[in-house]
Amino acid sequence: MLRMTQDDGELDSLVRKRIRALRVAQGWSLEELAARANVSQSTLSRIENGQRRLALDQLVTLARALDTTLDQLVETAADDVVTSPMIDAAHGLMRWPVKGDPGMTVVRQRMTVPPPDNPARMRAHPGREWLVVLSGTAVLMLGHKRFRVETNQAAEFPTMLPHAIGAEGGPCEILGIFDRDARRGHQRDGTPGAGPPAP
Repeated sequence: MLRMTQDDGELDSLVRKRIRALRVAQGWSLEELAARANVSQSTLSRIENGQRRLALDQLVTLARALDTTLDQLVETAADDVVTSPMIDAAHGLMRWPVKGDPGMTVVRQRMTVPPPDNPARMRAHPGREWLVVLSGTAVLMLGHKRFRVETNQAAEFPTMLPHAIGAEGGPCEILGIFDRDARRGHQRDGTPGAGPPAP
């Protein structure tokens, strides 16, 4: 049987609700999930409604059938849902780590100047970067290519390409996401955000 690490009743109930919610999200009936997990429909029904004890081998099978993992299926609710990001007022940045992957960092930044169009003034480093424009229009320079990224549009690119980001036609605000290597690359060149390097 599954060993509960949190309050047994609370985690037990959470896992059962999660199984049902994942099944409903897939649009599957009890019969469909039971067939995919190779358990009887009555067994699955009793698992979901709390009339049958949770067995580890069944949870592994159900997790696989629901296209998830056992760890995700029994993951407990986090107490620290709300966090305070670090604010760097001098650079107009707000930064916080992305939970679930300590290598990822999110940076919110307001930009007011266009990016340099000279690749010699752009940065290149290992990693991958994503950005979403929250307001205004951003310009993303990748080598000699220029991309306009409007409000609510996103971009994704490998940071080995010489790149720089700036504003067009007024201030813009972006949300940048950096993987571990991209974050280190930005920290090494002395600029904590996603904008062009300091002159």
